[in-house]
Amino acid sequence: MTESQSTSAAPERRGFGVDVGGSGVKGGIVDLDTGALIGERFKLPTPQPATPQAVADTVAAVVREFGWEGKLGVTYPGVVTNGVVRTAANVDKAWIGTDVVQIISGALDGQPVTVLNDADAAGLAEERFGAGKDNTGVIVLLTFGTGIGSAVIHNGILLPNTEFGHLEVGGKEAEHRAASSVKDRKEWTYERWTKEVTKVLVAIENAIWPDLFIAGGGISRKADKWVPLLENRTPVVAAALQNTAGIVGAAMAADHDVTH
Repeated sequence: MTESQSTSAAPERRGFGVDVGGSGVKGGIVDLDTGALIGERFKLPTPQPATPQAVADTVAAVVREFGWEGKLGVTYPGVVTNGVVRTAANVDKAWIGTDVVQIISGALDGQPVTVLNDADAAGLAEERFGAGKDNTGVIVLLTFGTGIGSAVIHNGILLPNTEFGHLEVGGKEAEHRAASSVKDRKEWTYERWTKEVTKVLVAIENAIWPDLFIAGGGISRKADKWVPLLENRTPVVAAALQNTAGIVGAAMAADHDVTH
C-alpha cells in the first residue's frame, strides 16, 4: 500500500476527569467516544480535614501526575450551582458558599474547570456508556452509600442537582431510610432493606415516572442479591461502570459544559 492509499483512524477525543470522594481523589484521561479510561487512573488520599484549598491542591496534584493541561471536570459530593457549592452534607462545612471552580482552577494555574455533583457525573456516564446506554426517556441513577445521591437524565440531557436522597418518604428522609449505611448500621438482611428501598423508588416514580432506575454505589456490586427483591414498577438495573463512572462523567461534563 502506498502512502497515498494508507488510511488512519480518526483521532480519539480525550477528556480528563477527577472524582472527589470521602477517602480518595482519583482521576484519569478519558476516551470521550467510548467512555474508556486511557491508561490507568491515579488516586491520592482525600486530605483530612477536607477543606476546599486542601482538596483543590490534591486535585491539582492528580492532574499534574498526567501532565494534563486542557479543560477538565471535577466531581463534588453536594449541590453546585454556577460554580458555587451550596451544600455539604457529608464533607467539611467550609465548602458552603465556596467558588469551587475558582479555587480549583487557581490551584491549576488557571486551567478551565467544570465542577458538578458526583452522582450527576456518574449518571451522565452510565446513561451514555453504561447500564443506560440502550435506553431512552427518563433515566434516574441512585447511588446507595453513606447517603443516597441521584441523577436525572432525559435523552442525554442532565437535570442537575436533584437531591432525591433528601425527599421525605413516610415521614423520614429517603437516605435515612434506605442508604446502604442504614442497612449496615441496623444489620438488616437484604430482604428487610429492600422494603425501604422500594418505598423510596415508589415515591420517585409517583413524582416523575422514570423509564429506568440505575442502582449505583458499592452495594450495586451485589445487585443480584437485592434488585430482584424490589417491588416497584420501574425496571432497575445495576450500574456498569463502577469506580470509573465519576471520572468519565466529569470529563464528559467538561467537554459538553452540561452544568449550565
